[in-house]
Amino acid sequence: MREFRVRSGEVELAVRERGQGNEPVIVLIHGYPDTGAVWDEVAERLATRFRVLAYDVRGAGGSTAPADPLDYGVDALLGDLAAVLDGAGVTGPVHLAGHDWGSVQGWDAVIGDRLRGRIASFTSISGPARQHIVPWARETVRSGPRGVAEVLGQARRSVYMPLMMAPYAGEALARLLPVAFEKGLRLAEGAEPRPGHPAATIARDARNGLGLYRANMRRLGAAGDGGTDVPVQVIVPTRDRYGTESMLLSARGRASRLYVRRIPAGHWAVRRDPDRIAAWIGEFADHVEGGPETPELARARAAGGTGGEFAGRLVVVTGAGSGIGRATAHAFAAAGARVVAADVDEDAAKRTAGEIGEMANIYRVDVADAAAMERFATYVAEVFGVPDVVVNNAGVGLAGSLLDTTEAEWERVRSVNLDGVYRGCRLFAQQMVRRGEGGHLVNVSSMAAFAPSAELPAYSATKAAVLQLSECLRLDLAPFGIGVSAVCPGVIDTPITRNARYVGLTGQLREQAARAFERRGYPPERVAAAIVKAVRHDRAVVTVAAEARAARALSRVSPAAARAVGGLAHRAGTRLQQRPTGG
Repeated sequence: MREFRVRSGEVELAVRERGQGNEPVIVLIHGYPDTGAVWDEVAERLATRFRVLAYDVRGAGGSTAPADPLDYGVDALLGDLAAVLDGAGVTGPVHLAGHDWGSVQGWDAVIGDRLRGRIASFTSISGPARQHIVPWARETVRSGPRGVAEVLGQARRSVYMPLMMAPYAGEALARLLPVAFEKGLRLAEGAEPRPGHPAATIARDARNGLGLYRANMRRLGAAGDGGTDVPVQVIVPTRDRYGTESMLLSARGRASRLYVRRIPAGHWAVRRDPDRIAAWIGEFADHVEGGPETPELARARAAGGTGGEFAGRLVVVTGAGSGIGRATAHAFAAAGARVVAADVDEDAAKRTAGEIGEMANIYRVDVADAAAMERFATYVAEVFGVPDVVVNNAGVGLAGSLLDTTEAEWERVRSVNLDGVYRGCRLFAQQMVRRGEGGHLVNVSSMAAFAPSAELPAYSATKAAVLQLSECLRLDLAPFGIGVSAVCPGVIDTPITRNARYVGLTGQLREQAARAFERRGYPPERVAAAIVKAVRHDRAVVTVAAEARAARALSRVSPAAARAVGGLAHRAGTRLQQRPTGG
């Protein structure tokens, strides 16, 4: 590593260069209250193939501070970046990557004209463009109640900013920051402090860096539309405590070549997962330099479009030929996702895909067949890539006393309802963990999971197992940023009641049950909406219809009462079977 200094006006900037002689050039800009050392692990990995420059911004680390504490405006910061490029003898366009305030600076570098032609690409991590924030807030609020909640959520995360800008209050916070920073880095971010980060100069850096807020945050919504033709990659840490995903993606529709990737990490993802960050910056730079667009980059490009909340994401739905599965496939496709509609009935899957259009693909699979599920998971990964969301919805019904249930009938309901969910979770979660970008599993359980029924022992047992499997798996996969939701719909008007097997029961009971579900009239589309919401908010257990919520509450408050209700239903069903049907 070579260290040198360059002058930019009245300040001197400390620069570190790695991979001398390599091309292309990557420039890394840090945020507040960091120094260029926050990039050390990323820079070392990139330096094997690129020439990497990292520098301490004015007032931080080894760089000097301006005499005027407000001389931290964007014009001065862009002048510093230009001075670094000139001082390092860089003549061609560079690939820029910024974190936090470094990302804010990077956006100004690619939006304005001052450095036009000198930036080949930009990777933004945890820092939006100043020009995008106000239009994003305005457009999001106008989108409805959910948009209002998103803007209020971002306001809550940004509550410290007015304090940083205020006289005396900012200085007080800056004095506290060095004490809390190291502990927060370890406990909240999972990144261990090490020599160089936090820097020995953090107390001075925190105080000087107040100028970033005071010189720039009063000028949000700067002139211009914030558009840029420079290729931009936005890496969204999904656990960022300071920026919501919606706000960090405010560049959608403004950057003409936008790529979006998500990482299950906090604000300091560059320290938490340097391997992945370095790989993504390098992959993006390679592509901009003329290399091929990898399948993952193609999906990132789709995610950067304006096609909906789930644009660029891949969703796998089993049992997608009818009922809840069909409605769920439609819901995710309407939100911009590409859908793989899987079903044991290939014709039914084709009908669903035909209704959706080009955003859907089909696959015939029996989730009870272990080898077939292995082939299915491999096919999805090889053809479409690793899914972002998997909805394990395929299920079969079985009604009747356990005493009348044969081994074959028990095995069938268990192999579909429970083993199929196990396979969908295990096979696709393995892919998600290897990819390292998080994901979500949705397992469709039932209100029967907590509502005892003498007529549904096999079905209830498998659905209760799905519920508990989901709870266990949620704990297991949380460190990888993979959410798991169990959805318990309730009495939903789907074909499962008429298609269920009834053992030891009269056909009259089948018709009675089917008519009851039809009279309830609760459409599967409302369950699909609940599934989308469960993924959006990472809900653990979702009860959809009112009867499902009531059954769960009763089972928790008074299990004896839940059993009593089940007993009443059993006696009513017994009387129905004994009722004469002729004459």
